[in-house]
Amino acid sequence: MASDNDSTADAAPDLQIRGDEITLQPSGLVEPKEREKEHALMKNAVRFRSDPLQFLREVSLYVSGKGWRAYDNIIGQPMFYQGFSENMKNLVLSAPLLQSRIAELAEKRIAVEEKEGLLNKDDPNYALKRVRRRSELEAGIQQVADKLTDNMICKFESKAFIRGAYYLCTQLTLRAYHQGIHVSSEEVVRLRRVAEIAQKKKQSIVFLPCHRSHVDYVSLQVICYRLGLSLPTVVAGDNLNFPIVGSFLQHAGAMWIRRSFGDDPLYTTLVQSYIDTMLQNGFNFECFIEGGRSRTGKLLPPKFGILSFVLDSLLSGRVEDAIICPVSTQYDKVIETEGYVTELLGVPKKKENLADFLTDGSSALSLRLGRVDVRFHEPWSLREYINDHFTRVGVKPDEFKLEVKTAVNSAIRQKLLRSLGYRVLSDINEVSVVMPTALIGTVLLTLRGRGVGKGELIRRVDWLTCRVRAKGGRVAHFGNAPLSDIVDRGLDVLGKDLVGVVEGLPEPTYYAVDRFQLSFYRNMTIHLFVSEAIVSAAMYTRIKRGGGPAIQDIAYKELFDQVLFLSTLFRGEFIFHGEGITVNLEKTLLGLEADNVIRLGRDESGAIVKVGLSDDERRAGRENYDFYCFLIWPFIEASWLSAVSLLGLSPAADEKEDVWIEVAKAQNSAQLLGKTLYHQGDLSYFEAVNKETIKNSFRRFEEEGILQVVSSKNPKVPPRLRLSPEWRLPRDPADGSLLASGPLWDFTEKIASCRREGKNRRDGATVSTRVLGLADTLGRELLEEAKDDKKNVPHRLSEEDAKVFEKKAKGAKPRRSLAVRANL
Repeated sequence: MASDNDSTADAAPDLQIRGDEITLQPSGLVEPKEREKEHALMKNAVRFRSDPLQFLREVSLYVSGKGWRAYDNIIGQPMFYQGFSENMKNLVLSAPLLQSRIAELAEKRIAVEEKEGLLNKDDPNYALKRVRRRSELEAGIQQVADKLTDNMICKFESKAFIRGAYYLCTQLTLRAYHQGIHVSSEEVVRLRRVAEIAQKKKQSIVFLPCHRSHVDYVSLQVICYRLGLSLPTVVAGDNLNFPIVGSFLQHAGAMWIRRSFGDDPLYTTLVQSYIDTMLQNGFNFECFIEGGRSRTGKLLPPKFGILSFVLDSLLSGRVEDAIICPVSTQYDKVIETEGYVTELLGVPKKKENLADFLTDGSSALSLRLGRVDVRFHEPWSLREYINDHFTRVGVKPDEFKLEVKTAVNSAIRQKLLRSLGYRVLSDINEVSVVMPTALIGTVLLTLRGRGVGKGELIRRVDWLTCRVRAKGGRVAHFGNAPLSDIVDRGLDVLGKDLVGVVEGLPEPTYYAVDRFQLSFYRNMTIHLFVSEAIVSAAMYTRIKRGGGPAIQDIAYKELFDQVLFLSTLFRGEFIFHGEGITVNLEKTLLGLEADNVIRLGRDESGAIVKVGLSDDERRAGRENYDFYCFLIWPFIEASWLSAVSLLGLSPAADEKEDVWIEVAKAQNSAQLLGKTLYHQGDLSYFEAVNKETIKNSFRRFEEEGILQVVSSKNPKVPPRLRLSPEWRLPRDPADGSLLASGPLWDFTEKIASCRREGKNRRDGATVSTRVLGLADTLGRELLEEAKDDKKNVPHRLSEEDAKVFEKKAKGAKPRRSLAVRANL
């Protein structure tokens, strides 16, 4: 994949970890012929049936702890000794923060008992009884805290266990990912240096990886073990804490937390105390910045739960500093993608259990999924980041007091937390490598034709590789292997279920079999080109009209407005640069001009006044311009679909009270609408019915005030929504049908102006008749179903919920202009 101007030719070599072997693999490495075959890479994964003596020898080395397997001289704080768990539990339970919370909860309970007359203030022995009762309450709460802590903390007790766990995990991982785990030697050396300094200062390294697979935390633990770094404690949802597997993971480093804390001050304080304890004592720590696994292949917006605990540890002064290390984990193929597809199409996620774990695990052993690439961003000081942020916003770090609960302090903390989350995501994108499967998937899903010949596929992969590197991205190292071999390897890993081939033609012709699943791999590259994609989609509002260049050229002001609209629409979908829309738009236009995709018309002062396709791009059949459009069109379709689904939520004219609909049911209805429109030809991309993308669209519509959402204090009542009154469509007085007018209609049409042209999508007539009628039908069904479901999910707000909603509405800040909020 290397070319004459390949910037990676002089890059630091990869380290390939294959069980016992660690091999240098620089981008220009020339390996002996006998090592070029894939089966040679499996020599370390010895099987009992094929070589029982070697298998037993290898197991004995781990049991006895020979050489590096002993895991004795690790970089980090002492662990794996008898009593480690008990010591950690005692530190957590004796934390002043937790003890203060226990005393506070006991005092609140006493106040309730006094109010209810259970403690009589007129009793001569009142003071003594109060002290005894408080002592009883504190002891009871302490017992609860003790049990919760024991269930939560990781239990690094035995080196023999961890050696066995490492051996087992390595064997299982390498059976599935037969080409091993790859890391950058330069990054590993740098990480070890940072770890040595952190060890001396008794500081923790907080690993913040992206999350695409359960293999993520396994691969990071394997790397740390093999390279002699202290294993991090991994934050894990307690949905994985099922019999046998849960105990194994807890002793291998898992810290179990609830998926939702609810209104439980004791549990919240307990989690904070545990995180404080780890950071105070310099134990490494790992949590996933996105929260759950990404089912779409691209980075998700940051989840601030655990990150807020880490931040508060420093803001409170309980912890001096911690080292942040963003981590990117990329795969040739992700084991769970088939399961992701069923979830994204609306099939409820199954609860984890031992039977499925064993079944899925055993089936994965026979797979050949290529390799795993793990990259570490340069670690940085969280304390320095906090101080720099305070300086930028004009706050003196010494004067900020976390315990002072004011609106100003809350706003400062929230802005810092959000800034921190997106900084980590940006760092992850910066070090991520693009795998051959992602290149192939992207090419196959950005073609106009049904398929592509082998030669053309290789040419477009080569072009995309160059574009990735020109954008500052990285492409995985594959030595000096020719590009054709790398493409063959990627096609083999993807398999016939994702990519089909038509034989018997002058050349093999490849086509996408499962576009929905293949979109997972395309989305691994989209973050590099999102600015170009949005600009191209904005230009398409003119280009779709056809005609000559004069007709298709777009004025800069018109382009700016459309780019502003799209970038705001996708603010929660993609990670944008933070320089502001004007700067980033100009950079993007100049980059596209340099690549000869567009031509810019300028006035006498040099300012851009109009934009159009270049002559060379027209002669090339718009292949590069179309590439950018094809990247963003499925997301535009999903936003359009979500907006159309809301049209039918406009109540009938005779409806006296608003009907509140369960959010999940409204999103399911949008999916059903999308599937119908796809099969009827009104929707171009089946990926547009992606559940996660529809959820993101609904969240954006809520932020824009199009939707109003209320969450009940009753945990049994799920979140409900209604269409904001000012966004509702009018209805025909005669027959009650929806009329194609109003702000929501205009909003939907503005999204539609960037949609891919095609049959049934040439103008708004289709939407204003058949599509609008279908949305109305589904909307009426939703409203009627909500009215009938009076027992489970009430369609009216309770008095308490109404007050909460009214308070939320009054406290909402006026929405700023699009120009201020857009981040492209």
